[in-house]
Amino acid sequence: MAKQINVALIGNPNTGKTSVFNRLTGLNQQVGNYPGITVEKKQGTCKLSRNVKAHVIDLPGTYSLNASSLDENVVIELLLNKNDKDFPDVAVVVADVENLKRNLLLFTQIKDLGIPTILAINMADRMKRKAISLDIEILEEKLETKIALISSRKNEGFDSLKELITNFGKLNNKPCLNASVIAPEYFNRLRKTFPNQDLYKLWLVITQDVNFGKLDRQELKVVASFKTESESNLKRLQQKETIARYQFINKVLKETLIVDAANAKDLRSRLDRVLMHKFWGYIIFFGILLLIFQAIFDWSTYPMDWIDSTFASFSEWTKSAMPAGDFTNLIAEGIIPGLGGIVIFIPQIAFLFLFISILEESGYMSRVVFLMDRVMRRFGLSGKSVVPLISGTACAIPAIMATRNIENWKERLITILVTPFTTCAARLPVYLIIISLVIPEQRVLGIFTLQGLSLLFMYFLGFASAIVSAWLLDRFLKVKSKTFFVVEMPNYKLPLFKNVAITVLEKTKSFVFGAGKIILAISVILWVLASYGPGDFNNAESIVNEQHISETLTDQELDTKIAAFKLEHSYIGILGKGIEPAVAPLGYDWKIGIAIVSSFAAREVFVGTLATIYSVGSEEEETIKNRMAAEVNPILGGPLFNFASGVSLLLFYAFAMQCMSTIAIVKKETNSWKWPIWQFTVMTAIAYIVALGAYQFLK
Repeated sequence: MAKQINVALIGNPNTGKTSVFNRLTGLNQQVGNYPGITVEKKQGTCKLSRNVKAHVIDLPGTYSLNASSLDENVVIELLLNKNDKDFPDVAVVVADVENLKRNLLLFTQIKDLGIPTILAINMADRMKRKAISLDIEILEEKLETKIALISSRKNEGFDSLKELITNFGKLNNKPCLNASVIAPEYFNRLRKTFPNQDLYKLWLVITQDVNFGKLDRQELKVVASFKTESESNLKRLQQKETIARYQFINKVLKETLIVDAANAKDLRSRLDRVLMHKFWGYIIFFGILLLIFQAIFDWSTYPMDWIDSTFASFSEWTKSAMPAGDFTNLIAEGIIPGLGGIVIFIPQIAFLFLFISILEESGYMSRVVFLMDRVMRRFGLSGKSVVPLISGTACAIPAIMATRNIENWKERLITILVTPFTTCAARLPVYLIIISLVIPEQRVLGIFTLQGLSLLFMYFLGFASAIVSAWLLDRFLKVKSKTFFVVEMPNYKLPLFKNVAITVLEKTKSFVFGAGKIILAISVILWVLASYGPGDFNNAESIVNEQHISETLTDQELDTKIAAFKLEHSYIGILGKGIEPAVAPLGYDWKIGIAIVSSFAAREVFVGTLATIYSVGSEEEETIKNRMAAEVNPILGGPLFNFASGVSLLLFYAFAMQCMSTIAIVKKETNSWKWPIWQFTVMTAIAYIVALGAYQFLK
C-alpha cells in the first residue's frame, strides 16, 4: 500500500492558496462540510512519488490563529486536535511574495505548535516585475524551515514543493518565538500547573475561549480548573504576542527581502483609480453586469435549443421503440422530460459561474465589494454583508453560510434574512424561459436585447429588495452596534484557466446532482399523479366520444382531447383545480399552480414540472418552450403565457422563498425555527401581493 501523508494547506486570504490546492490535486478533490458545522471542507489527493501520496486539505483562509470567526476557528480546532483523522503530518503555509510580512505572522504561529511547517512563497513570477529580490537560503536559516518558491500561474516550483512534503520528517520543529516572553510570570504559572502540556497550545486554547464564548468546542479538561486572566488582560497579551512576532519578522526580512519600488512596473494603482472611482466605478460595474447577462442569453441559446429538441426527439423515439405500456410512458413522459428540465439549463448555469469565477480570479470582485460598501452602510448593513449578497447570485445556501464572518449577531441576522432576495442560480431557469416567452428579442443600441435587459433588471430587483428589506429590518430590530468593514485588495491578475474550469465544473455538477435529484424525483411523482385518477379518468375515451359525437374529428384530434380530459381529471388535475381559485387572480391556470406548489422544494422544479405535465399524453415531437407558448388561457382566451402573466410569474419568483434547502440552512445558522418560518411567510406574502398587483394592472 502507498504511504499517505496528511497535508494541511493554510494561508491568508488572497495568497493564491486555492490555486496551489488546484495545482496539487487537479480534479482529484472533494467538497463537503466539516461534521456538525456548515464550513466548507475541501480535500483532495496528490501523488508525490510511486509509493507516496498526499491527502491535502484546504483550510479556510485565516490571517492568524487569533480567530474571530467560525471559519478561522476550524483551522485552530484541527491544529490543536491530534486525534482528528485530518490532523496534518505537515503544514504548508502559502504566502504571497508581495505581502510576506503579514503572511509570516500565521507561519510563525503554526510553526510554534510543533507541527512540521513548509513555507510556500507563491506568485514568484511577479518578483521581477515588482522589483523584489529574496535571499531564500538566509530566509530558510532564519526561519529554520524549508521554503518552496512557486508560481501557481506558471506551474513552477511544485516539484520542489512535493519533494519537501515527501521529506517532511527532516524539518526543524523549533519554535520561532518563545511563548514565555509574552508574559513571563503568567507562563511560569501555566508551566507549573500543566507540566506535561505544550505552553503555546495551552495559550491558544485559553485565548480562543475568550473569542468564542459558549461555542461547543473540544477543550482540554484541565484548563477549566485553572484560574486564568481576565478577558481584557488576555486580549492585551494577545496584542503583545502579535507585536513580538512582528518584531521577529521585521528583523528576518530586513536581512533577506529587498523591494525596489522605484523600478516596479505596476498598473494596479492606475486601474484602481478608474475601477473604484466614486462615479465611474459604478458605471463600469453596471456595464460588466449588462454584458454578462447579455452573453448568458446569446451564447447559451444554441446549446439550449439543441438540448431541448434532442430530449423531445428522444422522448418520441422511446415511445416508438419500446412496447406500449405504463413503463414506457413513465420513461418517455416522466423521466426523460424530467432529465430535460435539468440538462437544458446547464449552459446558463455554466456561463454564470464562468463569469463569477473570472471576476473573483482577476481580483475585481474584491473591488466590487469595497465599492458597494459605500452603499451598504446607508441601509444599516455591515460592509461584510456585501460578500454574502454578491455570492447569493450563485446560491443562497453558501451565501448564508458566509455570514459567519460578521461578528455582530444582529447584523449577521439581517444579512441572513435578506440574502434570499438576491437572484440565485435556481431562479435563472424560471427567468430565462419566461422571459424568452413574453419578452420580444428586440435589439437595443444594436448590441443588447430586451431579453438581456430584462434579466439584468430581475437581478437588480432582487438586490434592491434585499437592500430595502435590510433598511426596514435595521429599524425594526434596532441594530445599534456596527462593525467596521475591512477588505484586502489583491493584485490584478489574469484568471488561471484551470481554476476557472474546476470552479465551473464543480458548481455546475453541484447544480445538476443537487437540484437534479429533486427535479427528477418530483417529475416521476408528478407523472404518476398525472397518469392515474379516479372516476371519469378511467372512462375518458367513452366520455369524450359522447361529448363530440356530433363532430367530425380526426384520430389525432380525438387522441389530443382524450389526453387533455385525462390530465384534467387525474389526481394532479384534481389537486390543481383545488388550488386554481388561489392562483387564477395572478393570471395562472391549474397547471402553473401545480408547478408553483411543487417548486417550493426548489425553484428550478418549476420548469421541470411543466415539462412533465405538458408531456403526459403528448404524441407530437414538441419542445417544452413550444408547448408552453401554445397554452391557452382558459378564462380570457389567448396565450396563457402573455406579458401580464409572464411579468406576474417573474415577480412571484423574484420575491418568494421557494427553497427547502435555504430554509434548512437558515434554521441551522440561527439555531431556531422562528426566523426561517417568519422569513418564508413574509416573502411568500410579498410575492403573492406583488404578482397579483402586477397582473391586475397589466392584463
